Amino acid sequence: MRVAIVTESFLPTLNGVTTSVCRVLDHLADTGHEAMVVCPGPAPTAYRGFEVRTVRGVTVRGFRVGVPTFELERILADYAPQVVHAASPFGHGARGLAAARNLGLPSVAVYQTDMPTYLAQHGGPISGGVERATWRWLRHLHSLADITLAPSSTTLQELNDHGIPRTALWGRGVDTVNYHPDRRFDEEVTDLRRCVAPHGETVLGYVGRLAPEKEIHRLAEVADLPNTSVVIVGDGPSRDRLERLLPKAHFLGFREGIPLAQAYSALDVFVHTGCHETFGQTLQEAMAAGLPVVAPAAGGPLDIVKPGVTGLLFDPEHDGALRQAVGGLASDESMRVRMGASGRRKVEQRSWASVVDQLLDFYADAINPAYARRVA
Repeated sequence: MRVAIVTESFLPTLNGVTTSVCRVLDHLADTGHEAMVVCPGPAPTAYRGFEVRTVRGVTVRGFRVGVPTFELERILADYAPQVVHAASPFGHGARGLAAARNLGLPSVAVYQTDMPTYLAQHGGPISGGVERATWRWLRHLHSLADITLAPSSTTLQELNDHGIPRTALWGRGVDTVNYHPDRRFDEEVTDLRRCVAPHGETVLGYVGRLAPEKEIHRLAEVADLPNTSVVIVGDGPSRDRLERLLPKAHFLGFREGIPLAQAYSALDVFVHTGCHETFGQTLQEAMAAGLPVVAPAAGGPLDIVKPGVTGLLFDPEHDGALRQAVGGLASDESMRVRMGASGRRKVEQRSWASVVDQLLDFYADAINPAYARRVA
């Protein structure tokens, strides 16, 4: 296939959208397809041999955002793809979907970021109006797509409830090579555990962006559990506030690649705190590393965590529920080992190669007018 990926985020910015786009491109390259990326600049000029075209971008709250322009229509017309893939479309991606519609090109939109909740959290006294307006905009832009893919069953239902047409479920893959239980025996992991748990404490950890919408303040519930140590991996605008809230926690900063995999392997329990995740990729990475996971019983984690088997879900509306779940795991090594092994087995079938093969089927559905039989 010949695919144009219009993405709201790309390298050098690292986040869930960028990671997903790169893994899709990796598989397209490995299997002989053609692709082009259109993203906000600055960005590399190529990735895996595929051309990367940039449009003008601005920085908003630490994020690089593409400015929607008619230049995108010219870029797509010149490239003449068989299908346009809009990754987490909102501004730049919405223009990409409109351009695809104007050019008569099939399009697939991948819903990834919970923008209504994110923007409402910054809306202050008009948060309700902001959320409603955001859903109106999302209904419009996704109406331009031939298929909209949701990452979890909860998100799929939410999209349907808000009138988003032609939806289907498409999950995310995980790197089961770099994230692996055997990495726990790396010398670097041993050294890191010696630093964060010098007295053999059980290590509780969070990995991800440090921002208000991630609700990392919930870790205060577990900060004083006996014989435990809290580790936080990542960076973001909330770091200073979290360091004041959790003075005994170990903040390791931003990590990627092997150092990130080693940070996972230095943990004993992975704790996910956000209630508005459309998927929960870090949960899959932790499970690939052989860790038991604890997450809110809300959103994407409902599809990933099997309570009592791969980890535990807690009620985010109930004070003390997170502490109870984490405390139970922290005090029971045999339970941690059993759940970690179960989690590893569960994600071993979720390679990016198999997940992107499913995406290729959705591309084909969008190209073929008969696809409507396979989507809601």
